[in-house]
Amino acid sequence: MQHILDAIMSGDRSAETYQNLELPQTYRGITVHKDEEKMFEGIATRDKDPRKSLHLDDVPLPELAPGEALVAVMASAINYNTVWTSIFEPVSTFGFLERYGKLSEYSKRHDLPYHVVGSDLAGVVLRTGPGVNAWKAGQEVVAHCLSVELESPDGHDDTMMDPQQRIWGFETNFGGLAELAIVKSNQLMPKPAHLTWEEAASPGLVNSTAYRQLVSKNGANMKQGDVVLIWGASGGLGSYATQMALTGGAIPVCVVSSPEKAEIVRSLGAEHIIDRSAEGYKFWKDENTQDPQEWKRFGKKIRELTGGEDPDIVFEHPGRETFGASVYVARKGGTIITCASTSGYMHQYDNRYLWMNLKNIKSSHFANYREAYEANRLIDKGLIHPTVSKVYKLEETGQAALDVHHNLHQGKVGVLALAPQEGLGVSDEEKRAKHLTEINRFRGI
Repeated sequence: MQHILDAIMSGDRSAETYQNLELPQTYRGITVHKDEEKMFEGIATRDKDPRKSLHLDDVPLPELAPGEALVAVMASAINYNTVWTSIFEPVSTFGFLERYGKLSEYSKRHDLPYHVVGSDLAGVVLRTGPGVNAWKAGQEVVAHCLSVELESPDGHDDTMMDPQQRIWGFETNFGGLAELAIVKSNQLMPKPAHLTWEEAASPGLVNSTAYRQLVSKNGANMKQGDVVLIWGASGGLGSYATQMALTGGAIPVCVVSSPEKAEIVRSLGAEHIIDRSAEGYKFWKDENTQDPQEWKRFGKKIRELTGGEDPDIVFEHPGRETFGASVYVARKGGTIITCASTSGYMHQYDNRYLWMNLKNIKSSHFANYREAYEANRLIDKGLIHPTVSKVYKLEETGQAALDVHHNLHQGKVGVLALAPQEGLGVSDEEKRAKHLTEINRFRGI
């Protein structure tokens, strides 16, 4: 791999240079093993340790299929789907790989006894398969994580509706937490030139998800002046939602869990902040019973901050723990837009507050290519900024995933793959200088 890294570090980006590089037979990647998918049975979710299940292995380089690109990964990042993969919840991802493997001759490659994980990357294209015209070897890229076949009419209005839609590195193999990765060429987007490799790698999944969930017509279709309640506003997903609300002229009400996290979102420009730990909200009396009085107390706090207004949009992703409160506090006719369920998938809420007040629950899942491109464009324009707080080496991925699993992180946690150190990859220093304070906002926290 050293000769590939040497070429990238040289700054030479000519297609000929990279086409002539000899490809290795194996590469290092972060994997889970099929024969370990039962290893955490009987253990509580929080006690399941990604450091035990995530391995750094040498794996064979697979054949490149038509429409695909092979990318040398300089950096990647941790998303909650890697945590789910590592603890085999809610299901083992090997079921995804087995089903995908039945689709075609090329998809058989994905059905392996190991799963190379990761749904973010920044790097350089090494090879492109037959039929790829828009991308060339030597180009600096980031990747969004939508893998889609587009052979059904269902996906041609919104690719997320395609029946063969998958999340790369979660429902497919050969993901981004590795020295090399294979993606469909339509996952590629230009790397913002003012960002380092680790900064450029970090927004992909969460930034695109936040864009669809909050801004897109396929999501909440946020407009100027909307009051937006954002759970986990300093986290990987919430930190981008907060920026989008502010940039789009909305009024974010940011829910955090500590004074330190409150200070982070305040530095982003948010004025209305609720520290749920300081307020002591207990939305559940016990395992099966929620407390409507706590919903009411929470709603009262929101109205105190907003001058009596309830949220037009509730940006939901914690799930079970918060969903009843989210439905209750949304304004009449408001929207609860939900993706993921990091605190549990079995949501409970009082339907009277939904139907009697004409509220809407709407689902959102990642983003289509256009939405991902628009989200990346906001990064490139310096309107939205990366929220990297800490960066690990590839061999430390298990610890990075544990941090995210236990919510010990702020913003995004990056992982260096081929990049030998942080701070590399910037080719537009002038542009970077304009945004350096914002880029570094989450650092050292």
